[in-house]
Amino acid sequence: MRLPEEGYLLRIFIGESDKHEHRPLYEWIVLQARDQGLAGATVLRGIMGFGANTRVIRTFKIERLSEDMPMVVEIVDTKEKLEEFLELIDPHIKAGLVTLEKAQIKFYRAEKK
Repeated sequence: MRLPEEGYLLRIFIGESDKHEHRPLYEWIVLQARDQGLAGATVLRGIMGFGANTRVIRTFKIERLSEDMPMVVEIVDTKEKLEEFLELIDPHIKAGLVTLEKAQIKFYRAEKK
């Protein structure tokens, strides 16, 4: 798959405890991205944060493990494909933040076997 030099980055901020049909929401989003043929997806687990639903700081500390850490799903592809994907997943994200920004793609390649 080739990506143009100018792509877009879709960033989805949700909570670790968010679900879609008894499955973690971030996992469902990644599987949908794969099924829709997007270039790739990465999930990042935050070590500290807060959001629109709560002003309580969630943090990863040994003495106090939070059960709802921030999760970020990042996907880079063309603007058109990402906007179409966002229409698919939007109804399933009950709380969170989604951003779409320009990204300069330097390379996208798979290891040659």
